[in-house]
Amino acid sequence: MKLYFYSGCIAAIGIAALPGAASAQSASSGNAFNPALSVILDGKYAHYSRDPADYGISGFLLGGEAGLTPKGLSLGETEIAASANVDDRFFAQTTIALASDGDKTDIGVEEAFFQTTALPDGFTLQFGRFFSEIGYLNSKHAHAWDFVDQPLAYKAMLNKQYGDDGVQARFVAPTDLLIEVGAEAFRGAQFPAAGAARGGVGSWTAFAHTGGDVSNASSWRAGVSYLNADAAERDSTIQNGDTLSFTGSDRIWIADFVWKWAENGNPRQRNFILQGEYLHRQERGDVIDAQINYAAMAFAPDFNYSGTQQGFYLQAVYQFIPRWRAGLRFDRLSADNRGPSLGIATPLNDTSHDPSRMTAMIDFSNSEFSRLRMQLAEDKSRPQSDTQFMFQYIMSIGAHGAHQF
Repeated sequence: MKLYFYSGCIAAIGIAALPGAASAQSASSGNAFNPALSVILDGKYAHYSRDPADYGISGFLLGGEAGLTPKGLSLGETEIAASANVDDRFFAQTTIALASDGDKTDIGVEEAFFQTTALPDGFTLQFGRFFSEIGYLNSKHAHAWDFVDQPLAYKAMLNKQYGDDGVQARFVAPTDLLIEVGAEAFRGAQFPAAGAARGGVGSWTAFAHTGGDVSNASSWRAGVSYLNADAAERDSTIQNGDTLSFTGSDRIWIADFVWKWAENGNPRQRNFILQGEYLHRQERGDVIDAQINYAAMAFAPDFNYSGTQQGFYLQAVYQFIPRWRAGLRFDRLSADNRGPSLGIATPLNDTSHDPSRMTAMIDFSNSEFSRLRMQLAEDKSRPQSDTQFMFQYIMSIGAHGAHQF
């Protein structure tokens, strides 16, 4: 099986590897004494027709990373990564993210994991902090996205993308048709989990992927995933400044599909990518507002909340000449929520509006190390439409391994 991969990562435009082999590629580019080092610069200009401080998605409680890019000029995350073979049996990688927060700089460990390289029969184990393999987009770093931001379903249900401290087991069958299955156990400290419930193993996942070649020029991949997460006092800030706390369970199912075409098997000239994902979530538990004195209220509030929510996105990206690409994306969400009744308006009670968004982008990559992008979106996450314009630059310095299919 050949499987042509056109990576969205500017540092890896071209043919990439099978899922599970990306780390092996990265490992071959460095060793314990000469690791592969890279720095990714990401900056933006954003203009909105509505105040981004009032952003919300009708029917959903959001995590802290799901908001909009600040209006005007801003510096996004600066990503510093190092990867290398530890020895003949292990590969390790770490990614440090620097983010501007007003006059301060937040430093966070985005990834820090090691992976086996010598287990028999297609098995791989991974330990540490990493992005989960659920869905298609979740495991991809921000500089590898085809649009400035994530789809609405990812923002609403996964706080853009789910990563945590954990362990992963994965198996790739030795067949012509790609068959990959895996499972993960995580601490459960990150949205949609919280509080490291169940003794510090608060979430787990399972995923399966299959794919293959249609011709010398086309390849496809499809997958299904499941995320089971428990939340203990997961906080969400709503538009009026109140903080709602959720304690309960999240169950998310994901189906994904991607088809890639490259003229004569060479993605550097012309290529086309069609992809989509469907997410379905069931959320059950209690929601409280810590700012309210419920004992002084004239009625007994109902904290109980149950929600069934779903969403999808479909996008197409076409490189029509070398270095130039254009893309379209459509997002849509819906929510069927019951409760809570807290005496205040909450996004969970606003289910009469189905959020949607239409996005267009065009980008230019002078080389595999630089990309400039313009994006225009009509965002109806809230009942009132918001016209959004963004300009983004992404610059890559140093060695950075190819991303997966």
